[in-house]
Amino acid sequence: MSKSDKLGVAILAAGLGKRIGKKVAKPLVPLMGMKLVDYPLSAAINFSKENDLESSFGIVVGHQKEDVQKYLENRDTIKMSFPVQKEQLGTADALKSYYVGCDWAKDTDYTMVLCADTPLLSKNELTTLWKTLKNNNWDAIAASFNVENPYGYGRMIRSEKGFSIVEEKDANEDQRKITEVNSGLYIAKTSYILEQLSGIDSNNEAGEFYLTDIFKPNLNVGIECFPDAQSFLGVNNPIQLEEALFVLKKKINTFHQKRGVHILDSQNTYIEASVEIGKGTTIYPGSYLHGNTQIGSECMIEPGAIIKDSKVADETSIRAYSYLESALVAKKCAIGPYARLRPGTDIGEETKIGNFVEIKKAKLGSKVGVSHLSYVGDAEIGENVNIGCGFITCNYDGAEKHLTKIGKNSFIGSDTQMIAPINIGESAFVASGSTINQDVPDQGFAISRGRQVTKEKLAAKFLRGKWAIKKD
Repeated sequence: MSKSDKLGVAILAAGLGKRIGKKVAKPLVPLMGMKLVDYPLSAAINFSKENDLESSFGIVVGHQKEDVQKYLENRDTIKMSFPVQKEQLGTADALKSYYVGCDWAKDTDYTMVLCADTPLLSKNELTTLWKTLKNNNWDAIAASFNVENPYGYGRMIRSEKGFSIVEEKDANEDQRKITEVNSGLYIAKTSYILEQLSGIDSNNEAGEFYLTDIFKPNLNVGIECFPDAQSFLGVNNPIQLEEALFVLKKKINTFHQKRGVHILDSQNTYIEASVEIGKGTTIYPGSYLHGNTQIGSECMIEPGAIIKDSKVADETSIRAYSYLESALVAKKCAIGPYARLRPGTDIGEETKIGNFVEIKKAKLGSKVGVSHLSYVGDAEIGENVNIGCGFITCNYDGAEKHLTKIGKNSFIGSDTQMIAPINIGESAFVASGSTINQDVPDQGFAISRGRQVTKEKLAAKFLRGKWAIKKD
């Protein structure tokens, strides 16, 4: 393909999206870690790179236009504009808005039109369409596919003189029986579209300006009928959103399985496309791996684990129902079950974080044990430290957070509170049941308890009900 070809990509993202049921604009509806609009945009970017095209992108916005623009505008790798469709007057009107709002659009050689709600579209379909257009030297091409129930779609009307597209509302009974339907994906010479747009009217049942009117018999236009209708799924409601999710989820999971990841129940495992997973790792059902997460080799991710934007090194187990967010976990660790690692957590090698333990903005050295029912926040803990059950760093004074430091090889007994800022030295021992508010030196022993007082035979005075002591 010629390197001199300039392509303008118009992504139609101005619709209200009422049926989707979300307050956000439909292009911003989340799907597997991305937004709906990300998928066709990524497909077009990848297509442009593969075919060595100089491409610019116009996102036609309308409903909640500020939100859509704010989400997309900081992408430095592509040239992008945000033309506004002021009224919802149809696809041809949207494309007119594109040419008016993008000062570069009329100078391109070709224009590609995509819908913002087609998350299953890939660069492969775009490349096929592009090559067919170029090989036939057509002025425009439309992508079509066949469905058993064509209700709601525009029909592809083929004849000896060429073809046209008739919308559902305008079709007669014979035309509505046609199963080849319009996908809403087009590529055309920019000069051809500009010439045709001026003659499009709204004389139809919907009273809208249809871009499909650029396809008429006796014109130099064509169709590429694709065998897989799934690629062109448009997401207009929650049912279609779920359908797209299942397709993307299966595709992602299969990708990892082919590379040696053991996913025990692919239908019930959710891995976003941005996640990296090492060979030999086993993932149980009900796991959710999100964002910029990296999982090493030979790891174990048990049921119900949620891992977001975190890095888990080799041979580490994330046990059932643990929640990791922006955390670092080194090799051969055991996390959970029911552990929470909050942002800023950095866990050293062979460290054990047990059930109902919460770690926040804390760095733990290697071979540390925080086995159960503890909170470690704003802390630095050296290697080989044992922390007993019920430990709390009292890091917040109501205004600011303060640091707790515990040196290596120390032992912290159960039910201990550290009132930060505080520094516990190396090889120190803190007795169970202590509230520590003063620094402890290296090899120091600290205990802070009230003295126990025992009164014989006084229990009867306080015991009531079923605990009452019966007298002879």
